[in-house]
Amino acid sequence: MTTLTPTAGATPSTAPAARRAPARRHPYLAALRTPRGLTGLALVLLIVLGGLLAPLLSGHDPTAQSGLGLATPGTNGHPLGTDDLGRDLLSRVLYGIRTDLGVIALAVPLGALLGCLFALLAAAHPVADTVVQRVFDLILAFPGLILALAVTAVLGPGRLPVILVIAVAEIPVFGRQLRGGILVQREREYVVAARVGGTSASRALVRHILPNAADPLVVQLALSLTVAVFLEGAMSFLGVGVRPPEPTLGSVLNQSMPYLADAPQFAAGPLLAVTALVLGLSLVADALNREIRR
Repeated sequence: MTTLTPTAGATPSTAPAARRAPARRHPYLAALRTPRGLTGLALVLLIVLGGLLAPLLSGHDPTAQSGLGLATPGTNGHPLGTDDLGRDLLSRVLYGIRTDLGVIALAVPLGALLGCLFALLAAAHPVADTVVQRVFDLILAFPGLILALAVTAVLGPGRLPVILVIAVAEIPVFGRQLRGGILVQREREYVVAARVGGTSASRALVRHILPNAADPLVVQLALSLTVAVFLEGAMSFLGVGVRPPEPTLGSVLNQSMPYLADAPQFAAGPLLAVTALVLGLSLVADALNREIRR
């Protein structure tokens, strides 16, 4: 009879540990470690750091005028040249990034919070659901720029109207996203089992439904930041955004339109900044979406 002897160094306590499957990484971290996620995150961080470090990187007052109108890049310490009023373009682009990031960093989370509160209200009662859906339909009936013109006609141009327009435009986006997730998760077996086991509806919502319905909201947050960049830029381009002389990417681009043929570098800075920010956010959103749906 053959006797099996344990391998040297193996003990009953260590053998099960050797067969234990490795813990799965958090999907958000896993998404950001993919090539797509890393590229997008690098672009976003580059733009964010450019805005945060604007006073250190620019070396010029973005509103200070000089006699060097439409100077070419590299003239007298102006890496991107100057605009038609002799203001340093690098400073205006960097401070414009700071202004845009400050606006969308307030507006999009505010819209997401209000949208989620509306979704929770809709989940509480069928009558409330009907009212909330009609509110969402009313907001969606106005295109973003039409809503912007209506708000600025009442409040005038400025930072606050831009924040309000973006926040209001995002309310139905996040509200319907969360409402749909709640309706789907509410019918899953684990929620039904929890309710049968005596869990209250509110407790099941907080402990089971919302955590599983939140993942699409993270993807939507990245997408909504992208939309907010375009909406803020469009409002500034049309002259109903942040008041001058405070620079924004949209206003700098608007000022460059008459000089595209003679000074194309005037528009290059804001265009590159907007493209890098939008591309980075889109890549991050796509990486998160791919990992969450896996």
